[in-house]
Amino acid sequence: MRKLAAVAAGFAAAVFLSCRGLWVLALLLPLPALLKREDRWRRCALVCLGVAAGLTWTAGYNAHFLGSARELDGVPSTFTAAVTDWPYETSYGAGVEAKVTLEDGMVLRATIYGDSEKLMDLRPGDALTVTAEWSGPPQTATESWTWRLSQGIHLTGSVKALEVRRPETVPLWALPAHWSQAVKEAVAAAFPAESAGLVTALLTGDTSGLAQGDYNALRRAGLAHAVAVSGLHMSFLVQLAVAFTGSRYRRRTALVVLPLMVCYALAVGCTPSVVRAAVMNGLLLLGPLLGRENDSPTSLSLALLLLLLQDPWASQSVSLQLSFASVAGILAFSGRVRDYVTGFFPTPEKKENQKHGPLRRLGWWAAGSLGVTVGALAFTVPLLVWYFGSLSVISPVSNLLCLPLLQLTFQGGLLTALVQLLLPAVGTALGQVVGLLPRLVLWLVRNLAAAPFASVTTVGPYLMGGLATVYLLWLCYLGLKGPHRPLVPLCCSAIVLVTALVLNHAAYWAGSLTMTVLDVGQSQCVVLRCGDRVAVVDCGSTGEDAGDIAAGYLSTMGIKRVDLLVLTHCHNDHANGVATLMDRLEVSNLAVPQVIDPPELQTALLNVAEERNIPALMVWDDVTLAFGDAVLTLYGPLGSGDTNEEGLSLLCETADFSALITGDMDQVVEGRLVKYGNLPDIDVLLVGHHGSKYAASDLLLETVTPETAVVSCGYNTYGHPAPETLLRLSEAGCDIYRTDLQGNVTITVR
Repeated sequence: MRKLAAVAAGFAAAVFLSCRGLWVLALLLPLPALLKREDRWRRCALVCLGVAAGLTWTAGYNAHFLGSARELDGVPSTFTAAVTDWPYETSYGAGVEAKVTLEDGMVLRATIYGDSEKLMDLRPGDALTVTAEWSGPPQTATESWTWRLSQGIHLTGSVKALEVRRPETVPLWALPAHWSQAVKEAVAAAFPAESAGLVTALLTGDTSGLAQGDYNALRRAGLAHAVAVSGLHMSFLVQLAVAFTGSRYRRRTALVVLPLMVCYALAVGCTPSVVRAAVMNGLLLLGPLLGRENDSPTSLSLALLLLLLQDPWASQSVSLQLSFASVAGILAFSGRVRDYVTGFFPTPEKKENQKHGPLRRLGWWAAGSLGVTVGALAFTVPLLVWYFGSLSVISPVSNLLCLPLLQLTFQGGLLTALVQLLLPAVGTALGQVVGLLPRLVLWLVRNLAAAPFASVTTVGPYLMGGLATVYLLWLCYLGLKGPHRPLVPLCCSAIVLVTALVLNHAAYWAGSLTMTVLDVGQSQCVVLRCGDRVAVVDCGSTGEDAGDIAAGYLSTMGIKRVDLLVLTHCHNDHANGVATLMDRLEVSNLAVPQVIDPPELQTALLNVAEERNIPALMVWDDVTLAFGDAVLTLYGPLGSGDTNEEGLSLLCETADFSALITGDMDQVVEGRLVKYGNLPDIDVLLVGHHGSKYAASDLLLETVTPETAVVSCGYNTYGHPAPETLLRLSEAGCDIYRTDLQGNVTITVR
């Protein structure tokens, strides 16, 4: 019996539930330990010990660190701090992470926001005296604060005054951040621009230099994990080090690889997946030297225990959950999948097969890769669907084809960066050669991601039910002992998935008109379909790329062309995904407001449309367009002075249905729309400006009398949707739906 694994499992589960506010459920965790007869009471006792320790540790951590942070909430204070990472630009200035020392000596990690002029010149190791208005986590953690806490952030601060003292030498603890920056600069100098972004992402996890379209393609191909530094990259590093030291010399290998893993983990920020890999690989190397056998489940449990002892809120990190779930699946199932596949041909070690050695060794390697890929997916599929709302169907193929190339790219990129630091001329020449690898990887990824149904957006009950059925079927199959042919589950999976896609497709196309408000955060993106005509109104997002979300949704429904793309106005939250949408789908026409001083984004998008020969309709006066059996009316700009007020509004009408979309206009412009727009009674109102208190006025509601109101919103600091707006909608008799609560909202007209 693995005692450490039992304790760690109870500890981790209790920590996770406690951070979610469900600590009562942790009391039930020892019950599953009683299901297996062997050592049931000892196992139950160990799980109880882990649960008790997890609940106690989390409560103590919250009281000590989060309690101190909450005391500073809303209180302007001055503290000393030390910069821990490089600053970065934000929508409203810049941000930087720092360790803040309170008056009682307690150290909290904080994200400090301020003007770019004040923060962008900072570097890790700088000492600060900062006066800021601080914000701590609320008693009930919000989505944004759960994310911050999972990254180890206890405070945020808005800078009022800042004094910087730069030490003569970089402190030892800040050196890894400088190493990482040096590698980024070396890669940028050695590699061509089209290759440097992917190499930098592979080595450091910084995807800022990677084109948005390429990152989206990596996600659809199931390879996004390759540019989020994880245990995969640690294994690449270890294999490179072993190749230089020689696997036969275990002591020498351990002495070289262990410090190298520690330095790399520190340089990339000690992400949970990297720490997990460092602990497991470290134990694997130390085991023979200490005369102990390596036990992978115990190593995995120890890594999880160490991470959660350092910070219980790391249990809420998506990176940690995916990392440990993938390794658990690999340990449980990869060997079984590999053995089954290799059962069709003799192993290359047998002497009688040496004449076909290379071919059989290739088959053995492919079987091993397939086993690892299937194992990694075994427990991560539910997490991927839950967090990202999509599933890469082509990921087994893309991992099999691209992971060897990614390994060579990582190792070649690291060696090239080191050469560039020592011999710049040689490094630049080497970068031109090695740079062919990332270009090949991106070419493969783009083509794999463009395959039909390469990635499926998990929308609709039929598709969700089909995927859940297939997942449970294969989980049961992999859990069976002994050899079992996969023909039956393969055929069943194909039948279930095809049926789910057909039903999902039929349900979407069954109605005469469908209106879907996509969940894109504190932004807006609406898909209208009438007959075989498709229109998208706005395409912006505050989180993931709205263009990728919209294209994924439409592709899942079998739609490859957007007949009309309407932008009510060109702010980021309504238009920053347009370029991606144009990349992935054919867009036939574009409509934007004609204004005297167009924003930069509108000019840029018009240039993109011109390059793609997409006609652009500049709307100044009201325009009526045929849209299948429906009619679209685009109301020209009615306000002035601000992009929100200079935007379009749209009315979609059929004989039995009408919907109004007002963009971000305020109540004053709504009054002009009522006066000049000749608005009818409507069925659906897409509430303006994400539910701002200045939208959905009484005058508009009394005029159009909507039956249903939809608010497109997500986490924000503006208070959207405003309570007074929700009250007005309720008093007007509207049924209210919100994308931050219900996700995608679809209205179908039969």
